[in-house]
Amino acid sequence: MAAGRHGAARPRPRPLTCAPPPAIKGRWQRLLGSVCGAGWAGSCSGRVGVTVGGFVKAEFVTVLVRDPRTQKEDSWHSYIDYEIFIHTNSMCFTRKTSCVRRRFREFVWLRQRLQSNAVLIQLPELPSKTPFFNMNNPHHVDHRRQGLQEFLEKILHNALLLSDSRLHLFLQTQLSPEDMEACVSGQTKYSVADAIQKFASLNRRFPIEDDERKKGRNDADSDSESSSSGLGPSDDSVSCGCKASLASEES
Repeated sequence: MAAGRHGAARPRPRPLTCAPPPAIKGRWQRLLGSVCGAGWAGSCSGRVGVTVGGFVKAEFVTVLVRDPRTQKEDSWHSYIDYEIFIHTNSMCFTRKTSCVRRRFREFVWLRQRLQSNAVLIQLPELPSKTPFFNMNNPHHVDHRRQGLQEFLEKILHNALLLSDSRLHLFLQTQLSPEDMEACVSGQTKYSVADAIQKFASLNRRFPIEDDERKKGRNDADSDSESSSSGLGPSDDSVSCGCKASLASEES
């Protein structure tokens, strides 16, 4: 309590929080558990760090939308797709580093599906789709790339949206929207985690993760056989292979 102008006590303002409304809190916590696994509560529920070797390490999610390329759809039509690079230490993600390619209409599909499953949240907008867009104009292409990156950056800062399996399949596999829907609805023989791990196994590991993996093993040796690192499975290597995977899928 603080003293007012005439000496009367006045309540201090309450700090703002990012917690969801009580009506949906239970629902999004269950969804987070299904995506992030048994250790999800440490990172997806609003905490800002993960515990490594007894120390709290700041949690981060880095997303880059880059390397726009023109792809041939058929003899008459072309489109531009973009590389999406993810690097994180968040337990919300099955893989800590990944790299996929997506086109604009897949971003449109993702936003529609996220909005339908989170009606109480106003999702950020995608860059406008204009009939004057020219894929041969570098300024037009880069403006759209920047807008797509800003969209993903805002999405990845929302714990409720992070609980949607479609987002993880979009960011860490090359499944089509139809296959993502089938996987999420249980119509496939593989789970969401299986799809992400399978995509990673088909591609090479990032060099940066080799160093992190070695460092993780050294930490594990110093802690005897303790496995509670707070970073999920020890094999968190992921594949980039955007060029190789794209060629294999389009052939």
